[in-house]
Amino acid sequence: MAMQIQGRERRKLRIRRKLEGTEERPRLSVFRSLKHIYAQVVDDVAGKTLAHASTMSKGVKPQADDATKSDAAKLVGKTIAAQLKEKGITKVVFDRNGYLYHGRIKALAEAAREAGLEF
Repeated sequence: MAMQIQGRERRKLRIRRKLEGTEERPRLSVFRSLKHIYAQVVDDVAGKTLAHASTMSKGVKPQADDATKSDAAKLVGKTIAAQLKEKGITKVVFDRNGYLYHGRIKALAEAAREAGLEF
């Protein structure tokens, strides 16, 4: 019996059919749990993660503990953008991973844009 894929997982697969991260323009993928938010930048062609940040990362955690979840997402967005700038990457493809572009996902994306990333 085939398992039915529902909700966010279906949206995620539909999005991933259209997006692919390359060396010139890697994919910025976002995952959201109830307490934390995670972002990683992936080169799908080489199968490598180029950078990652979350609300549990060393540089973010002390500030994120006192902040609201949306403010913590902004910190993660700024951090991931700073890591990419160090590596000379300014353009990425944004993968919202099946989540609505709203709330914490939107906050992370806008903070990354303000820090210099182009989507």
